[in-house]
Amino acid sequence: MRHGKKINHLSRKSAHRKAMLSNMATSLIIHKRITTTLAKAKALRVYVEPLISRSKDDTTHSRRVVFSHLQSKEAVTTLFRDVSLKVADRPGGYTRIIKLGQRLGDNAEMAMIELVDFNVNLLGEKAGVKAKTTRRAGRRGTAKKAGEEAPVATAEAKKPKAIAPAVEKPEAPVVTETVTEEVPPEEVADVVEEAEEPAAEAEPEEEPKA
Repeated sequence: MRHGKKINHLSRKSAHRKAMLSNMATSLIIHKRITTTLAKAKALRVYVEPLISRSKDDTTHSRRVVFSHLQSKEAVTTLFRDVSLKVADRPGGYTRIIKLGQRLGDNAEMAMIELVDFNVNLLGEKAGVKAKTTRRAGRRGTAKKAGEEAPVATAEAKKPKAIAPAVEKPEAPVVTETVTEEVPPEEVADVVEEAEEPAAEAEPEEEPKA
């Protein structure tokens, strides 16, 4: 019976359990997300969150304490350089556990543990603004609503517009009309006769016969 035992030993000796949690914490800090069993994820959350809280105080002593648990220079550098800046305003709850269902081999309950401030998908949904939706306007959609105030004229609208110089257009050519008077046919006949008479006078005279 487990009366009074608050720590899950995970069926391991203390040295084995500490080494396993140290390796898992290192992987979580470097990769920001790991998949394991639900029992190990819950044990890891209790182990790693105090180390993340200590990373907010970037001193030599804090780095040495964290290194004594993780035994990885890369994990310590990532924790104090990247993770501590993300969780600076968070008072706790740096990790999230998501259940994934049963494992096929031994039917163990699986889970994914991740750092809350490094889930890009969830952070993008919260930060994104919902797009404004519009309804199709009816016949009076463009008309002004009753009681709507007229737009206030801005300073730019009050400025006088520049007047473009007038361009002179070329004058159209003047067309003069020629009026032709109709001549009566009688006058035309007289003119023709007068023109034929000199032609008759111009005929040469016949020479006298010898």
